Amino acid sequence: MSTHELYTKDPGETVWPVPATGNARFSWEYDGGRERLLALYQKGKDKQWDGAKRIDWDIEVDPHDPLGTPDEALPLHGTRHWAKLTDLDKGELRRHYSAWNFSQFLHGEQGAMVCAARIVESVPDLDAKFYSATQAMDEARHAEIFGRFLHEKIGMLYPINDSLQGLLGDTLRDSRWDMPYLGMQVLIEGLALAAFGMIRDTTGKPLPKQILAYVMQDEARHVAFGRMALRDYYKQLSDAELREREEFVIEGCYLMRDRLRGVEVLENFGISRKESEEFSEQSEFLALFRRLLFSRIVPCVKDIGLWGERLQKAYLDMGVFEMGNSNLDLLMSQDEEIAEALDRERFAAEEEQRVAEVAETIAEGTAGV
Repeated sequence: MSTHELYTKDPGETVWPVPATGNARFSWEYDGGRERLLALYQKGKDKQWDGAKRIDWDIEVDPHDPLGTPDEALPLHGTRHWAKLTDLDKGELRRHYSAWNFSQFLHGEQGAMVCAARIVESVPDLDAKFYSATQAMDEARHAEIFGRFLHEKIGMLYPINDSLQGLLGDTLRDSRWDMPYLGMQVLIEGLALAAFGMIRDTTGKPLPKQILAYVMQDEARHVAFGRMALRDYYKQLSDAELREREEFVIEGCYLMRDRLRGVEVLENFGISRKESEEFSEQSEFLALFRRLLFSRIVPCVKDIGLWGERLQKAYLDMGVFEMGNSNLDLLMSQDEEIAEALDRERFAAEEEQRVAEVAETIAEGTAGV
């Protein structure tokens, strides 16, 4: 079935052209490079995996409860509309929210793939080009996986959120080579990582847990790459150049906090945009969710050297300033460990099952002698 037929709303033209600006940069220095970045490149090669094989796609998913979302997490819960919903309606609401979330993940991963390709083209250092090439492959795999989950398990997609599309467009149109790093690696990917982690750690459903754990294992490397490259570069910039980038971060953070709320879902249930925005704003669960979305962004922004007074004031206003003290390295190592532990548990259980099947076969054969 065509993806177009699964969208809740016509997304318009199937191709979104974004004019490219800036220079493609070649490097004729093929020997050496930053050891840390080359080590990350080696890890990127070593950790490639096949989404068709590593993930157990045979696991059944209830499209009306794909993530095990509790009632309290739905913005309509506690409103005058909630009592009017049948159990079927509530299941459909869960389906729509899951489709909206994973659709934004899907569109974001395609954006990350394009940004990684842009970085390969525009970054001046060959070691960064090497690593970005592995990241482009990672992001292609992620887009493949999220697309498959939406097509086969939920059967519904949402178009890209207008604000996410705007931020992605601004990131890609900027001619400065570091902006795809900053817009995608730090802001959009940082936001996605926090959302992935919250769902991974709260869902009791095995398939989305697998998908998110394995994707986050890759993203831990991507964030490390962005931090390393930008930290080195931003040490060389003037105060005025740093302020320009801080303004970009501030605008992007407010945009994501205020506009990525899934209002489109409630509109599909016949609720006006004004009322949908009010419900999303008043939801205690969503307020906590929006705050936690910055748990990966704030410490990364501080780490790369964007920590001017205006940016700090913005984070104080958002109530996320203290997240700047989070241990980002610890968070990333935990993402790696969770994925590896999930592999060990899954494959140990499969091995036990195979051993039991062999033993049962032998026992049946012996009994017949």
